[in-house]
Amino acid sequence: MLVAAAVCPCPPLLVPGVAAGAAPELDAARTACTDALGVLAAARPDLLVVLGPAEQSGRGTHPEGTAGSFRGFGVELDVRLGAEKASPTPGTGALSGRVLPPSLAVAAWLLGRTGWADAPIEGLGVGEPLAAERCVETGREIAARAERVALLVMGDASACRTLKSPGYLDERAAPFDAEVARALGAADVAALEALDAELAYELKASGRAPWQVLAGAAEGADLDGRLLYDDAPYGVGYVVATWS
Repeated sequence: MLVAAAVCPCPPLLVPGVAAGAAPELDAARTACTDALGVLAAARPDLLVVLGPAEQSGRGTHPEGTAGSFRGFGVELDVRLGAEKASPTPGTGALSGRVLPPSLAVAAWLLGRTGWADAPIEGLGVGEPLAAERCVETGREIAARAERVALLVMGDASACRTLKSPGYLDERAAPFDAEVARALGAADVAALEALDAELAYELKASGRAPWQVLAGAAEGADLDGRLLYDDAPYGVGYVVATWS
């Protein structure tokens, strides 16, 4: 059963070394993410599942100990999802040949900052085209895996908030992001399940599928939501929220 969730944005710019001189601009977002992870730790889960958007090669399960890197962003920084097992079994962790997609690498960096070691961790890369129904069903399956399940849900809102946004300005972006922030802050499962996947795709909102997985996992859990951060410093919507 889902007992807690933290929703965080996943731009590599959250990592100060990647952001370089622009790092202070996301200090408030980093602080909010740290606070959100504190809610997960306080829930004392039996299992933490970290999920985020991923391209084809990064989709599917990433066992605890899977490595990620920010070298592609010009920073010699490597991370691991949770603890690296001393004697990993074949096909898991460091021996799996898997590499964390950027969204899960950011999650691993966030978890590393807090020294997370409270529960087993597993990563899940979610494809942007995944239909809403399948996202919801995936969430239900995750919630049923342990008595106390927590989710760290990575994903950005629209990338079309300003003329300088990656997706240029789209007048539909601000209303879309406002509804996303409201739904995440209110733990509104129905609203998240009803998000328009086509519109989200057009607005380059990478968080749509992970948020709908969260919605499926939270069905019947009766969690309360709290919005910790909602801004678009680079023309991309970043939202931090907790459910507990």
